[in-house]
Amino acid sequence: MGPPMHMTHDPAAPAAETIGFDQFLAVDIRVGTIVEAEAFPEARKPAFKLLIDFGPAIGRRRSSAQITEHYTLEQLPGLQVAAVVNFPPRQIGKFMSEVLTLGFPDAEGKVVLFHPSEKVPDGGRLF
Repeated sequence: MGPPMHMTHDPAAPAAETIGFDQFLAVDIRVGTIVEAEAFPEARKPAFKLLIDFGPAIGRRRSSAQITEHYTLEQLPGLQVAAVVNFPPRQIGKFMSEVLTLGFPDAEGKVVLFHPSEKVPDGGRLF
């Protein structure tokens, strides 16, 4: 078996191993609104630092996202995005990323953010 899909960005990659529904439910994917976006020049790969508001239950969390190809810092505030909120924080340089912001690869493997097509309440869980 080759590298995982998220490593290759290959749309022709086979589906991952079958999992149980309980495993899916263990991954807490929520929607939140980007309230701040700033440059992250220290990152090894071009990225932005995001502050995302997931509503009153989860609050605001920080994320590093490699989304510089399709987005500018000015476009991001106010945009709703999906993120995994229950992974452990990850140190990226001097920045602590608290959530994994989700996206899909375009034809060149650059990240396109995964977000709702209509406004939904912050903190809503993907099902």
